Amino acid sequence: MAASLELQTPVAAAAALLLSTASSTISMEGTVLCSANHAPLTPISFLERTALVYPDRLAIVASDGSAGVAVSRTWRDTRARCLRLAAALTGLLGVQRHDVVAVFAQNIPAVCELHFGVPMAGAVICTLNSRLDAAMAAVLLRHSEAKVVFVDRALLGVAQKALVLVAEAGARRPVLVLISELLDENERSPPDAKIKVTRVDYEYEHLLSAAAAGSSPDFAIRWPADENEPIALNYTSGTTSRPKGVIYSHRGAYLSSLAAVIVNAMAETPVYLWTVPMFHCNGWCQVWGVAAQGGTNVCVRRVTAAAIFDSVARHGVTHMGGAPTVLSMIVNATADERRRQPGGRRRRVTVMTGGAPPPPQVLFRMEEQGFLVIHSYGLTETYGPATVCTWKPEWDALTAEERARIKSRQGLHHVGLEAADVKDPATMRSVPADGRTVGEVMLRGNTVMSGYYKDGGATAEALAGGWLRSGDLAVREEDGYIKILDRSKDIIISGGENISTVEVEAALFGHPAVEEAAVVGRPDEYWGETPCAFVKLRGGGGGGGGGAAVEEELMAFCRARLPRYMAPRTVVVVEEELPKTATGKVQKVALRERAKAMGSLPAAASSSSRRAPTGTAGSGRSKL
Repeated sequence: MAASLELQTPVAAAAALLLSTASSTISMEGTVLCSANHAPLTPISFLERTALVYPDRLAIVASDGSAGVAVSRTWRDTRARCLRLAAALTGLLGVQRHDVVAVFAQNIPAVCELHFGVPMAGAVICTLNSRLDAAMAAVLLRHSEAKVVFVDRALLGVAQKALVLVAEAGARRPVLVLISELLDENERSPPDAKIKVTRVDYEYEHLLSAAAAGSSPDFAIRWPADENEPIALNYTSGTTSRPKGVIYSHRGAYLSSLAAVIVNAMAETPVYLWTVPMFHCNGWCQVWGVAAQGGTNVCVRRVTAAAIFDSVARHGVTHMGGAPTVLSMIVNATADERRRQPGGRRRRVTVMTGGAPPPPQVLFRMEEQGFLVIHSYGLTETYGPATVCTWKPEWDALTAEERARIKSRQGLHHVGLEAADVKDPATMRSVPADGRTVGEVMLRGNTVMSGYYKDGGATAEALAGGWLRSGDLAVREEDGYIKILDRSKDIIISGGENISTVEVEAALFGHPAVEEAAVVGRPDEYWGETPCAFVKLRGGGGGGGGGAAVEEELMAFCRARLPRYMAPRTVVVVEEELPKTATGKVQKVALRERAKAMGSLPAAASSSSRRAPTGTAGSGRSKL
């Protein structure tokens, strides 16, 4: 098995064919291709330029969990540290081109540096989900064949257990480099923060110091010889299957970073708050995008409403991102958690959201609070964001409710992609733009993955027909904009009708008492399955003391706003938060198991409680 990450067949063969075909068709007498007019695209160039243009501008700031600022580094400092890091990787740790270097950390400053230092060493960065348990971390370390793993001090306990499992499986143990910075010593410290440090090969700052004692100021960056060389390996969340390793190229990362800058309307020198996990699609490629614009990275370990409002006031945050759960956190913040600029001024912050369709009610309330929400949609396989609900000036005159409804759609492809479409997966024909016909979202272009690491079969299946198949069900509305209905596995088929859980959830969010909502299918003896809603109420209201009345009220609320067959037949009010992944997506697989454990609804009650489906216009037809 190869020790370094390479593109594998059929991807490599297809790429070679495309390149050979292109070279024979684009030539014109008098043209040349040389270093004067061509250089492989790579995000490394963003750091090089910004260190020249903005050497004294803050690149990274982070708080220590109290009132102080624990880290404050300029772009000059950051470039120098990244060069020392690359020198240490190649000189002290023996990292070769295309070796995989893993990172297991929360959103701390070192992760920003690793996104440049690792590629500068010619290696491939693999940022692991910071919520992994030891068993899964061991699986991914073995699959990636990581030569080095950088570990956040707060996650050291999990990492050490994972390395034991790697060794027990007979695999080579990666070198462990401990990152000790930024531990919050108050009661909210991560449980592993104070464990005894054992079996650590290097410490991050000591490693940089050791490199500084050598020749790192003269370190020669290992630029990619081909822009299609791998820069990153990102594992999918595993919400639908065993995680797959998605390969990003230097070219794709470069173009996706610039597309993210454009989508976010990110002018020069933005201040970006890291509420998106940096491990997820390399922070939606914004780790590189912020550098392209000479911006400032504001790092926080714990994403809370208080941390968000404090960072906006303290650091002048202009941009941030996150799943709809982050938006919900903002709109439900208490008066004590909110903090305005000196003099009571409210700073306008642009927020990119994605990961799940945001409920229109949440978008409406974000607008009320002065946040500009940009709705995007994408996959790990598309470097994060792939489409954007691009705003049109004529929509400004609409009511706030209608603006929120429009903004909740996924829109169309951004400038880094060639196309986004909704197709019948069997015929590959585009569905009509009628807002009713259901198909699968498919994408293609320069910011689609190079392939799945060590899985040529899965790569061929995902890219069959010349399009990336997303597995998401959607319709195209009259203006061509895409509206996601559901994941193909989340759709509820009740009495022969497709029910979009997203539409049911949107109705529930319209109730003023609902803070969180997720809908899954529950077995039903008569209809096969019917919608089951799990709901958390505002103010911590739970299922006790009038819970049945609340549940019936929510069901009646939905029946008044949805076709009767789409309304939940079961509502469960919970006191705790709904289970989520580290990227803020609700873990519907866990809720489906819980609904299944509740047993089937009896046939008599189901058949008498609703009329048979009549093909309401809003229901999907395709059985995918």
